[in-house]
Amino acid sequence: MEPLGARDDVINIDSLTRWNLTLLPEASERQNENEREQSPFTWRNDLNSKIILCSCNITRLSAHAIVHSCNEHLNDRNPISDEIFRQGGPGLLKEVREDIKVCKTGEAKLTKGYNLPARYVIHTVGPRYNLKYITAAESALFSCYRNTLQLCRENGIRSLGLSCIHTLGRGYPPEGGAHIALRTVRRFLEKYPDTLDTLLFVCTDDNLEVYRRLLPLYFPRSIKEEEESIPKLPKDIGNEDGEPIIEERQIRIIDKPTFAAYRSEGIKDFDETIDLNERFMTSGAVDVGHHPFASMEENPDKNKTKVLQGISTEEYRRAETRRRYEALLEKARKEDLTDIAAFRCLYRSGVDRQGRPVIVFVGKNFSAINTDPERALLYMIKVMEAIVDGPYVVVYFHTLTSRANHPPMSYMKLAYSVLDHRYKKNLKSFYIIHPTLWSKFATWFFTTFTASDIKRKVHSLNGVQYLYTKINPDQLDIPQFIHEYDIRINGPRYFVPEPESVDEL
Repeated sequence: MEPLGARDDVINIDSLTRWNLTLLPEASERQNENEREQSPFTWRNDLNSKIILCSCNITRLSAHAIVHSCNEHLNDRNPISDEIFRQGGPGLLKEVREDIKVCKTGEAKLTKGYNLPARYVIHTVGPRYNLKYITAAESALFSCYRNTLQLCRENGIRSLGLSCIHTLGRGYPPEGGAHIALRTVRRFLEKYPDTLDTLLFVCTDDNLEVYRRLLPLYFPRSIKEEEESIPKLPKDIGNEDGEPIIEERQIRIIDKPTFAAYRSEGIKDFDETIDLNERFMTSGAVDVGHHPFASMEENPDKNKTKVLQGISTEEYRRAETRRRYEALLEKARKEDLTDIAAFRCLYRSGVDRQGRPVIVFVGKNFSAINTDPERALLYMIKVMEAIVDGPYVVVYFHTLTSRANHPPMSYMKLAYSVLDHRYKKNLKSFYIIHPTLWSKFATWFFTTFTASDIKRKVHSLNGVQYLYTKINPDQLDIPQFIHEYDIRINGPRYFVPEPESVDEL
């Protein structure tokens, strides 16, 4: 991508290659409609001809409007925002400060472009990504893209330079955000094909390859590409507008219990006797899963029912945790997590002196900033599921880590809350090697206020040699840099005698 500060010539969007021309046409025919699986995103050459994928300086585009992803007060300090205001001039800054002032997450606001080649700038605020509130983040991001497109429709904007609203600066995983962006645009163009002549996905180096890989799923360029994309699509492809729908987070509202009673009596044709509006109101299932803070329980009424049946709240809570964990486990088994495994930050080693499996976590190999937190959690579940049915041990090497390797405390709390009770019950020891003052405080805080049930199982050891009293050296697979650091701060290794009794462990 070219430097943002470069005063290059204005980029004429007509000189850029349209998506429908990026793949040579193939002589292929559709299979028999009854034999082939129906794709939710069919090959549409008319829509593909509106799309451009590019990596360029968005401030130099000659589009009718460009999108500015910013914070709530529109004063975010990042290279793209700084360049938009610098190129737009004092008029743009004045309109933002005096007329808009604040833009809430999920909203989109329109200003003039002033000195920019673009006639307008659409300012929108993407969500901060939090694993605990994935539904809220997905819904807010959908609103950003949908409201941006709606402004185009309302203001006669025919060409749009759409930057990636889901940013790494706010912790949003590039791939998850791209899925929402692409399907929202696709559904909008299907519904309002005459609104836009050109839509440019303007990417940065961080997300260009992601868009290049995912764009064919939502905008296939041939019949063959359409059919090949079907198994690659995510399970959740949104509703008719592309809005996320997470089935397990929807709640049920019975508006008219009388009609629900008819159904319980097995009157199958009841829906056929009422009009469409009545059918919706009496269906017994109103989708409010798009609400940012919809309950994670499958059905809140079940809680009361279970209590009436003599099942305690604690038992019910444990069952709900188990249900959520099973959903994550199923997803972990299906997903390709080789990219996370390649970091070699979490893996099984040998066994300790009591024959218990050992899990090794190398903190320096984990990039908390660039790693999708949900995928990291899925990988941990995939690795550990095989051993948590019995006693096990975890060894965490804090060696030479920095802030970039430390996941947020909020993520730690969430991960701990969604793990099955077997993880906590069967964990026998958690060793932290080469602790720092920060790690000791964080450990104390976490085990005091969140994970009190494992507090007595956590031990900080100042060197690798102390670990050898617990685990034989030949049972530990440790990166060389850890050995070198340990010798540098603790001196050459000395002999550590084996414990005389199990009590010493």
